[in-house]
Amino acid sequence: MRQEGRQPNRLINEKSPYLLQHAYNPVDWYPWGEEAFEKAKKENKAVFVSIGYSTCHWCHVMERESFEDQEVADLLNNNFISIKVDREERPDIDSIYMTVCQMLTGQGGWPLNVFLTPEQKPFYAGTYFPKTSYYGRPGMLDVLPQIHEKYLQERENIENIAEKITASLKERSTIEAGSEISDQAIHKAYQEIVQSFDSQYGGFGEAPKFPMPHELMFLLRYYYWSGTEQALTMVEKTLEGMTKGGIYDHIGGGFARYSTDNIWLVPHFEKMLYDNALLLYVLTEYYQITKDERWKRISYEVVNFLKREMTNAEGAFYSAIDADSEGMEGKYYIWSRTEILNILDFDLGELFCDAYDITEEGNFEGLNIPNLIHTDIDEISKSKGMTVDQVLSKLDKAKELLLSEREKRVYPHLDDKILTSWNALMAAALAKAGGAFHEPIFLEYARKSLDFIETNLWKNDQLYARYRDGEVKFTAYLDDYSFLLWAYLEMYEAEHNVKDLQQALKMKDHMTKDFWDTQNGGFFFTTSNAESLIHREKQSFDGALPSGNSVAALQLWKLAKYLSDFELAEIVDKLLAGFQKDVNVYPTGMLYMLQAVIAKYVGGQEVVVSGSDNDQAEEFLNRYHTRFHPFNIIIIARKNLMGIKDLQVWVEKIDDKHEFVVYVCEQYTCKNPIYSLEKAMEAISF
Repeated sequence: MRQEGRQPNRLINEKSPYLLQHAYNPVDWYPWGEEAFEKAKKENKAVFVSIGYSTCHWCHVMERESFEDQEVADLLNNNFISIKVDREERPDIDSIYMTVCQMLTGQGGWPLNVFLTPEQKPFYAGTYFPKTSYYGRPGMLDVLPQIHEKYLQERENIENIAEKITASLKERSTIEAGSEISDQAIHKAYQEIVQSFDSQYGGFGEAPKFPMPHELMFLLRYYYWSGTEQALTMVEKTLEGMTKGGIYDHIGGGFARYSTDNIWLVPHFEKMLYDNALLLYVLTEYYQITKDERWKRISYEVVNFLKREMTNAEGAFYSAIDADSEGMEGKYYIWSRTEILNILDFDLGELFCDAYDITEEGNFEGLNIPNLIHTDIDEISKSKGMTVDQVLSKLDKAKELLLSEREKRVYPHLDDKILTSWNALMAAALAKAGGAFHEPIFLEYARKSLDFIETNLWKNDQLYARYRDGEVKFTAYLDDYSFLLWAYLEMYEAEHNVKDLQQALKMKDHMTKDFWDTQNGGFFFTTSNAESLIHREKQSFDGALPSGNSVAALQLWKLAKYLSDFELAEIVDKLLAGFQKDVNVYPTGMLYMLQAVIAKYVGGQEVVVSGSDNDQAEEFLNRYHTRFHPFNIIIIARKNLMGIKDLQVWVEKIDDKHEFVVYVCEQYTCKNPIYSLEKAMEAISF
């Protein structure tokens, strides 16, 4: 956004919302690129790299305190070459230097600030630096002169440190492959989760509490495999805690990034596309197990929020919504009791305040975050002389009125870039939900997102990671391909369009050709012809998102089952063996990959549906999709739906002579055909 009377820096020519936020800083910012590093070499200066994203609260704080400050800017401009990086556009750069920060300080986060030699080698790192030092936290006015002086006076020592850090980074990705991951790693991960579980409010560990949906996915699959009821109980308690708490937006739907407390009341108010995608997936799976309508209702609320606030005109999904508006975190989402009573009539207002913990004194800085943490709807119903359904109906009406009023407020910043990987996650979740809830509109939303990627982010058989304002940029990363693989397999299961399997095969071909580590197994994060950084990473540990290798392991395992492809199954085995040592050291850091290990032990079924009666097949599919069978695959064997050579292994199951037939295959053996819909359902594992 143009600012009167101020001269922009180089970032004004970028498309990243994050970089554009810094385009009018007095800091002489460069985008990441050769120009900056060449200038650092020429002028014999260290490089200051600051990494963040446009909806990052503490990034905003550091900008206001330091990057808008002329004194700090002068120190940076005189003594360093300064580079701004959007971590969501360049996760390859972010991941390398985040690992460095964790190695040096024992922690990480954003903003991430790293000092490099002109050869991109790091020697000092940290997260948020205030302008001035306080309570042991170093400030920019102290850090910058000290580092500049050391860089000039102790150059050899600085370069030795940088070399050692860089060597350590490379060593981490050249670990030799291990062997098969045992079931003990799965049980060890589960026991560690049990130890960290909060039995009162749900979730794991102390505040701040993060949703970690792939942890919940692991627990659901552990329950499916082992029958351990406690695994299911932990998922239920966590989903209850989150959906009652303030981390869930009770007025408009959708989940915030994390809770700052242990009861899920006060969120960090930003909303990320990937959190809502993965939580929609978990809610759907938990509904498949329990058939509890509240999880379906919340799933619909999440999708309605996404459609209303995070979807562009062509059906692609935006990245994130900021926590801040009008310079205050959460201002868009919080209420006073008086405000609510003025918007609603008195009786409805009193009911809403009673239900959603709205008080005069407030539950957050004198105002209120609507929540149901301590609410008993049955008790409220009795006290009001109404049925539960009547109360819920009135509360729904109140929320509609409050949402309408809230939309008149100043809306937080929306990061409107389209990321391939995050859109793929949302497509996968919508396909899962669309099948489970028999909701065609969800499948339509998923298809539009994938169509957008196919139309705008594929150029000359090359996938790209980011689209914004007509510009496509950044060669796709492993996550883009592996998450798309997941999305296409979910779409095939939901709609049985052979085109989706063809697209899944395309993802697999690119992954094995451009990312595979032929020496130690597993996939690198960047392609073999990507920009050369100081280190080509091979990520295994899950963060806020499951790692690309973890998703690849499970989804390639499924694809191998669809194709009866033993060579692809061997690639999965090599992938898992490539990370066996990491799994053994830190199993709870690789919970999505352990789902693939559970899959190997379970085996799962191949369910093949054929016959001439579309109605019976449709009824079978509807029933099938409402149930939880995470390791099965389902194939429709009809001549018009088998138009892909890789599916020819199932051609012999095509049966036009009978109205309805199902084959259930497992452990490399197919059982006798089943001609009854009811008996076919009985034969499906659950």
